[in-house]
Amino acid sequence: MSVNELPALPNSRTEEDGSAVIRVLGYNIRSLRDDEEALVRVIRACAPDLVLVQEAPRFFRWRKHAARLAAAADLVMLSGGATAAGPLLLCSLRATVEHTEDILLPLTPRQHRRGLATAVVRFGGARLGVVSCHLSLTSDERFDQARMLLDHLAALDVPHAVVAGDINERPDGRSFRMLAGELQDCWTVNPWGAEHTSTPADPHQRIDAVFATEGVEVLGCGVPRGLPGVTPEDLRAASDHLPVLAALRVPAS
Repeated sequence: MSVNELPALPNSRTEEDGSAVIRVLGYNIRSLRDDEEALVRVIRACAPDLVLVQEAPRFFRWRKHAARLAAAADLVMLSGGATAAGPLLLCSLRATVEHTEDILLPLTPRQHRRGLATAVVRFGGARLGVVSCHLSLTSDERFDQARMLLDHLAALDVPHAVVAGDINERPDGRSFRMLAGELQDCWTVNPWGAEHTSTPADPHQRIDAVFATEGVEVLGCGVPRGLPGVTPEDLRAASDHLPVLAALRVPAS
């Protein structure tokens, strides 16, 4: 299917029954080390209600840098950043925030610290748990972190939830398979756009994903293509990962 033939994802809205159609963007932004203006163009063109970021700024004046990105994209900071070891949550003003928590996962010697940015939000009558993650480069630690992610997701005690992250593993890996066994892998359920997220210059593998709990309707998910005002060069310049955009219908709670 060509870019021009790609159907548009549904726009955000609240239904009469209180359910909500939302747009969720998962994006590894490589600590804003690339073309920030291109990154902002990509995020704005996706028109997200939630952005689940990996590799947010974590060091000197990290809050200032994250807030600048949020403001440029017409969003606000919700949770995470350095306090979650990199995962960050941004949201539109459409979201009503109920709860946030930044979680640091156990540190393995000689490995990067990992964490989770979590929140519970409402859109209309829909109540939703949100988790952004960036799992380890090493197989055993990554598997343990995937298990802990599911445990923390269950502890949010919400009827519906969405998870997005850099899994650092392809769908046939055991950590990815664990997550997809407990949650809906949104690309698999209703593919839209392109599949592969790494690398932007040569997309050949899917290591970034959006997952949703059962009961959330996946209206489409994938790497966005043909966004108004965004060129393929923007996608290549914005980060060393491609974003994953999902449109979801969340039932009223």
